[in-house]
Amino acid sequence: MAALVLAGCGSSGDTTSTSSTTSASAAASSSESSTASTSETSAAAPAEVDAKNPSRADADLVIWADADRAPILTKYAQQFAADNGVTVAVQIATETRKQFGDATKVGKGPDIVVGAHDWLGELVQNGTVAPIQLDEATAAKFAPAAMNASKFDGQNYGVPFSVENIALVRNTDLAPDAPATMDDLLTAAKAAKAKDSKVSVLLDQSVGKTGNAYYTYPWLSAYGGGIFALKDNGDYDADKVIVNSAESLKGAEQLAMMGKDKVLSTNVGDDNAEGIFTSGKAPFFFTGPWSIPNIKKAGINYAISNLPSLPGGDAMKPFLGVQLFYVSAKANNATLAQEFVTNYVPTKDFQLALFEAGGRPPALTEAYDEVAAANPEVKAWYEAGKDGKPMPNIPAMNSVWGPLGQAAADVISGKAEAKARFDAAQKEIEKAIKGAS
Repeated sequence: MAALVLAGCGSSGDTTSTSSTTSASAAASSSESSTASTSETSAAAPAEVDAKNPSRADADLVIWADADRAPILTKYAQQFAADNGVTVAVQIATETRKQFGDATKVGKGPDIVVGAHDWLGELVQNGTVAPIQLDEATAAKFAPAAMNASKFDGQNYGVPFSVENIALVRNTDLAPDAPATMDDLLTAAKAAKAKDSKVSVLLDQSVGKTGNAYYTYPWLSAYGGGIFALKDNGDYDADKVIVNSAESLKGAEQLAMMGKDKVLSTNVGDDNAEGIFTSGKAPFFFTGPWSIPNIKKAGINYAISNLPSLPGGDAMKPFLGVQLFYVSAKANNATLAQEFVTNYVPTKDFQLALFEAGGRPPALTEAYDEVAAANPEVKAWYEAGKDGKPMPNIPAMNSVWGPLGQAAADVISGKAEAKARFDAAQKEIEKAIKGAS
């Protein structure tokens, strides 16, 4: 689900499910074949991390990743091991964020861990990750948004490999045209409902009884609102929460209207939003590429478009999520870890291989360009998120999710007025941030 702020990329505001990834696949397959053909296989097959008793498997370098990416990483780890005369173990972590912190405290953590960029502030605060010395020339090869997401207090702590965001996915049998505005979307959705009795949800967005701040943010962003103000250097300012700013309240009022008009509902949440769309009950779906495999499996003809603009505002802008390679602050072999993340991760073949494994467009510009040239969907995700901002990676964000999500749910359900409820959420967030500091 990727949005890459890349200079000179072609635009594609709308793409259908007929796209092909042939050339990108071929490039990745070629890379993997050459990598796997090394005569020295110093990396064991990925094993799952024992949460109670993690082990370094007697390896010189240990890398933790998710189950999808671990097999690809193992192939590159084998090459790295052969090139450097060392042993490398790639392990699968199921609850990476918690396991990494716990294992690092007792000296049994990995040297390298793969994780989301919004963990960064907490990891730095806890002293579990080390700065990564990425030279300017190498950093310039990545999408600017991806590199920005890897920094905390001006210091780089990660090497990015993918970027993701939400977009508007529509059932093209029910809604053949991409709506530019929310009014266009609702007109098309109502027409689809009148035509097909199966349609019961006009706009499929995860809300739930406790709300979902991730999907709330785009409504605030359309009017220039959001969660935190920005410092002069572009970093989020934890001391300036803007949940109840005049701009954010305009978005909150739109959410209230959507609830009142039965467009959004707290009966639609993470547990059923995808199923509503894959069963043909909704023409439009706010989601990311994580939903595409099941949409394809259901046989839904779909297209990906930009999020619409809101009345009196601009286009909705999603959060960007960036996946990074981190180096542990307590790495047993910090030199080897730095070598791997600064010389292997920033290569086109490596990033193409991870794209094939995880389906998230590459953060490296060269790799992205190759993928996007063969896959219109990748361009569509990019267009949908090109003006988005990375999700806040500061520790204060942990104080936001619950209060903001619940405020949105209460406004959508009609339990509270927008201003009063978002004023209360602002105070709750500020109190939580102060208490955590």
